[in-house]
Amino acid sequence: MDLVFKIGRIATIFDSPICTDILLMSYKGLFMASLQDQLLKAGLTTKQKTRQANSDKRKKNKQQRSGVEHGASLQEQIKQDLALSKAEKLAKDSALNDARNSELANKEQQLRIKQILEHHQLTGVKGESEYNYTFDNKVKKLALDAITHKALVNGRLALCGLNETTYLVTSETAEKVAELDNSLILVQNDKVEAEETDDNDPYADYQIPDDLMW
Repeated sequence: MDLVFKIGRIATIFDSPICTDILLMSYKGLFMASLQDQLLKAGLTTKQKTRQANSDKRKKNKQQRSGVEHGASLQEQIKQDLALSKAEKLAKDSALNDARNSELANKEQQLRIKQILEHHQLTGVKGESEYNYTFDNKVKKLALDAITHKALVNGRLALCGLNETTYLVTSETAEKVAELDNSLILVQNDKVEAEETDDNDPYADYQIPDDLMW
């Protein structure tokens, strides 16, 4: 207790918080040590029990520190899981958005092709000559007049298929459609040489309409 008294005198003289802390720590340590000594002298405890008590205290302090570390580790794991979930959600949303944009672009293109075919298809050409072709793995027939039939065979006309509908168009129109979707071309024969064409063929010098030059 003399040491505690001396430290107290020093703390009073220098009026220092550090000295005060040292005083409190020293007092606490001396009190505990003194209490254990008194219990030993009084026969109320043994050295083994004292060591066991000190060991239990150290274990308890270690467990408390371990609990803090475990809590910090758990919080970090939760943060990582949340960040991973957020990244996965963003990736999923991006993929869905890309799929929607792709589907929308495809629908717009199909609509554009349909407008081209409906606007530039050739009508009023039915006749006795049949032309066989394949559409959706099915053999179909198209009844045409003789001149139109010959123009289709010679490659100046072509057939396009969209939504189960066959469109008879010029080869120039078919080429424009092929640039957008080649799978829609059902028939597009190679053109014959100019000298082999019939002078009476109305499709021989067919001009591309202005609205097809896009």
